[in-house]
Amino acid sequence: MKLKTNISYKNIAYLFSCAIFFILTSCEEDLTKANANKNKNFPSQIINNAKIIQRDSGFVTLRATAPIIEKYELIDSPYVVARKGINIQFFDKKKPKVPGKITAKYARIFEYKKFYEAKGNVRITTNEGQRFAMQSIYWDQKKNRIYTKDTVYVTMEDGSTLVGANGMTAKDDFSEYTFFNNSGDFSTKQLSEKQK
Repeated sequence: MKLKTNISYKNIAYLFSCAIFFILTSCEEDLTKANANKNKNFPSQIINNAKIIQRDSGFVTLRATAPIIEKYELIDSPYVVARKGINIQFFDKKKPKVPGKITAKYARIFEYKKFYEAKGNVRITTNEGQRFAMQSIYWDQKKNRIYTKDTVYVTMEDGSTLVGANGMTAKDDFSEYTFFNNSGDFSTKQLSEKQK
């Protein structure tokens, strides 16, 4: 009789532990499904008073400062954002002592796509001294192209101006650019030199 009760207790304990295992497993799956719908779009890293230096083979190619930078890494398309503005200096090996500059009130970088956007009072100064002003600009680093659909104001070193009313597209080093529906104020000296 003792043998039967020991076997039945063991069977009950075994069945009970199996039941607990299946209940916990099903609860875990339910929690996973429930958490899948929760918002993951929050910063995983926050950097205050950020100072970033980017190098290529020891040569400084970029220096950036921003009051705050937030990294969003837990989503399908991770990105970095500077909500309170950014100031960037970019360096060319041909003129390493004269950096170009970009300032904007807002910037967002999609690191995997190598796609950048800057918005709000965007100002660009090339290392050749050309100054560009617009409200937004986009840089596709994979294609080496910069573009905007906003009105672009350009001031050359000699003071002449150009307005691209419907935006522009350019190489990312500004060696070539195209303006859409443009107008301008060029010095007659500059025009006569181009006609020769």
